[in-house]
Amino acid sequence: MKKIVHLSDLHFGRIDPGLVEPLAEAVNEAGPHLVVVSGDLTQRARSEQFKEARAFLDRLPHPQVVVPGNHDVPLYDVVSRFARPLEKWQRYISEEVEPFHKDEEMVVAGVNTARSLTRKFGRVNERQVAQLRERLCSYGVEVLKVVVTHHPFDLPAGADEREIVGRARMAMEALASCGTDLLLAGHMHVSQTGRTAERYQISGHSALFVQAGTATSTRGRGEANSFNVIRLKHPHIQVERHVWQAEAGRFAAANAETFRRTPEGWERLPEEVAAGLTFDEGGTGLQPHIPG
Repeated sequence: MKKIVHLSDLHFGRIDPGLVEPLAEAVNEAGPHLVVVSGDLTQRARSEQFKEARAFLDRLPHPQVVVPGNHDVPLYDVVSRFARPLEKWQRYISEEVEPFHKDEEMVVAGVNTARSLTRKFGRVNERQVAQLRERLCSYGVEVLKVVVTHHPFDLPAGADEREIVGRARMAMEALASCGTDLLLAGHMHVSQTGRTAERYQISGHSALFVQAGTATSTRGRGEANSFNVIRLKHPHIQVERHVWQAEAGRFAAANAETFRRTPEGWERLPEEVAAGLTFDEGGTGLQPHIPG
């Protein structure tokens, strides 16, 4: 079994400082094999904000896959925005803006969707999609294939359709041809889990889309601060949301959803079926749960 902690939209520069310590403790307590951060580490891409984000990342387990968001590109410094948009990111966070992680059970490819020409929207291009194919297509179905972006491939109900990453359809066709399993994103400050088949309807393919809320920002958009713990064991994925509980002063597990890979793609298990399964933290995967 593998475990991913998925954080997003930290927004150092506009955070609730009382959440930083409990969040670091909760992530370390979760004991992930990989930490994923899907963008917007800063509020305005300023050096001090990047330094704070770097110090926070240093407190979390490794390895990590961390991608930029639109807030990590300077907004008011026009010269930097267009001439060197990710210079501070590469100085303080990582020289790599499209990181890649692989082990015996999963491959995880980060994609930079932030762009200088737009304040909030993002996109992917043909070069990036070609790189994704190179990184993912050579692996068989026994390896879980994960893509990390800031801008999402799907949206909560009622959201502005422009928030979907640009050229999503082109990218999804390529990702489907590689058998991509899991798409992790942020940007909306709203938690969501769904199946890509509901929007893209690509024959024979249904990946999971998982969006994290904001972990530390004061702009929760109606939701408490949260992050995801994702457990992976072929042929199952469990997505567990951990939510800030102000009265207790800690992040705690809230709801969980469990999915199974089928010949038609990933399908959500009914609650009564999921209730009969439990993940073995010792590493042997899903085992039947015997009540009492």
